[in-house]
Amino acid sequence: MDALIIVVAFLLGLLSRQLGYPPLLGYLLAGFTAAELGMGDSAIIATIADVGVTLLLFTIGLKLDLRELAQLPVWGSALAHMVLVGLLTMPVIMLIGQLFPSLSLPSSSSAWTLAFALSFSSTVFAVKMFDERGENAALHATLAIGILVIQDLFAVSFLVLSADYPPSPWALALLALPLTRPLLNSVLNHVGHGELLVLFGIAVALGTYELFEWLHLKGGLGALVAGVLIGRSNKSSELYKSLISLKDLLLLGFFLQIGYYGLPSGEMLVVALLLSALIVLRPLIYFALLAVFGFRTRTAFITGLSLFNYSEFGLIVTAIAMSTGLLSQAWLTTVSLAMVLSFFIATPVNTRVHILYARYADQLRRFERPKRFKNERAAHIGDQVSVVILGMGRVGLGAYQEVRQQKGAVVVGVEESTSKAQALVESGIHCISGDATDYDFWLDTKLAERQLLMLCLSNHRENIYVVNLAREMGFSGQIAVASRFADQQQELQELDCITFNVYADVGRGFANHVLEKSQ
Repeated sequence: MDALIIVVAFLLGLLSRQLGYPPLLGYLLAGFTAAELGMGDSAIIATIADVGVTLLLFTIGLKLDLRELAQLPVWGSALAHMVLVGLLTMPVIMLIGQLFPSLSLPSSSSAWTLAFALSFSSTVFAVKMFDERGENAALHATLAIGILVIQDLFAVSFLVLSADYPPSPWALALLALPLTRPLLNSVLNHVGHGELLVLFGIAVALGTYELFEWLHLKGGLGALVAGVLIGRSNKSSELYKSLISLKDLLLLGFFLQIGYYGLPSGEMLVVALLLSALIVLRPLIYFALLAVFGFRTRTAFITGLSLFNYSEFGLIVTAIAMSTGLLSQAWLTTVSLAMVLSFFIATPVNTRVHILYARYADQLRRFERPKRFKNERAAHIGDQVSVVILGMGRVGLGAYQEVRQQKGAVVVGVEESTSKAQALVESGIHCISGDATDYDFWLDTKLAERQLLMLCLSNHRENIYVVNLAREMGFSGQIAVASRFADQQQELQELDCITFNVYADVGRGFANHVLEKSQ
């Protein structure tokens, strides 16, 4: 029966994708189906889920820049949102406790604890959505993840304070962990590029998890810290890419696990629907806060919608409160269902988030402050530029150098990551920070007036969206796209794009290079 869970998850995940939704919604349904049919072992699935979330936190740490967490807009938005959501949710929770006997609350402390649990947004959901859209390096993604990390730190603090035992005195020794960074990076540089690289990442993530647990701290925090220690090293990017597929596979356990919390009663279903309706407040609050901090309305809009749901940490906090008698089992089931419903509401909105912004951009820009956040200032590429390369990874950088050599200074690179764009500029490359899917960026830089766009983005769906956006913006020049698979190449060709298959054509490029050099 355990093997059938994988089959059910695959079929429902495939059905979800065919209907235009991310597979994770199918996985959620598979969890409820498996639980009702008595399939699988919930303890094993919970273990797989824990490993998946641990690797997720580790990979977040690999990409995390602590300087970004220290910025006022990040921790200020996270803190202000939690306070506002708590204050607005509290009266609703108190009313629910009065109206529904099965969900009565023994004290006001119970209500405040529940309001605190419902103030978090899902890290797993946000990261999965950014992965689906290929936006992990975009400003709104780094901003959202920074807010989520701050929230998670609040959750960890709650877990420490509510534990039956305090952290071990030996936990102070963890302050010496940064001293292990040279050793970890040295080992990382010697493990090669194969299975030892993957095993190294798993060993470090799970090892620090167990270390923190042994010291009576949250193990997930240890995995996050380990990722930060290794991050920004020579091979951290390669390690991140090598763990992505494994992390996504193990996260299947997280989505399946939710179904094992059980189906609700009629009262619980009504309350879960009411709580899921409250999530419409979240993007509105985030939008207002981020606009006040000087972010563009697009960044505030997309960031707010990416945090448009309840969190797995909320379930953990609720479970801890249940174990201490503050909340009943009925509340745990209700909160888990509210989280599932929030996923169903947030997913279609996030899938169409760029389309929604383009549709309402004129109205939303009325709320934009004249003085922008430093990373949000309008970009300019110059009227003489005729070739624009979108995405400055290995393929994009190689394309830039070749075009620059043949055509001179008529080319510019566009990179989502602000820090990476700055590093490229410092190395002498004409590069600006920008998001190829950004409607406003197209207007600011007059991209539609250029002659050639070369798309070197890592995500096929993102490539397709940018091609369609270019046509909608009136771009009449040529669009060239680097693809990886034959079916993707065919889809792009049907959109009148010049295509280059990175995998299939690399041999031809290698041969041409060798023959040219050997003459």
